[in-house]
Amino acid sequence: MNKKAEYYISKLQLKPHPEGGYFKEVYRSGEIFEAEHLPGRYIGNRAFSTSIYFLLEGGQVSNFHRIKSDELWHFYDGSAVKIYVIEEDGVMRYTSLGSNLEDGEALQAVIKKNSWFAAELKDKNSFCLIGCTVSPGFNFDDFELGSRESLIKQFPDYSEVIKKLTKFTH
Repeated sequence: MNKKAEYYISKLQLKPHPEGGYFKEVYRSGEIFEAEHLPGRYIGNRAFSTSIYFLLEGGQVSNFHRIKSDELWHFYDGSAVKIYVIEEDGVMRYTSLGSNLEDGEALQAVIKKNSWFAAELKDKNSFCLIGCTVSPGFNFDDFELGSRESLIKQFPDYSEVIKKLTKFTH
């Protein structure tokens, strides 16, 4: 494992994330949106906002998943990350998250609600530390990990990327 990745995992007390990589929640707003004031896609109350540290190391990927809120990714350190997003219109778009602005990388990336998205390191010998901010705040009830078969059936043109960035087959 990359020494700097080990350092961040230890110092930030990161734990394995179900979609891949490591994470730790660092902020959950003390204020909430009550369920009756939220769109119907939410069941229950939600914090105004949440944020986590998220780290990918080596060959780890963030497998295709989606959530019911917009999510903003912030680049902190390490290799650039390629983010694959299948938006609600069914079109796949790519974003490079990193610090090399001259190479078209961005320091922040927005993933719109209900979009399927996944990510991988550009440099598989490195790591990437990012932050993720979600509003209304993240709740695992709003999280769906993508099924390889289901996503390929829905988006056959993207089957190669989906095969590479999914681990569940049903």
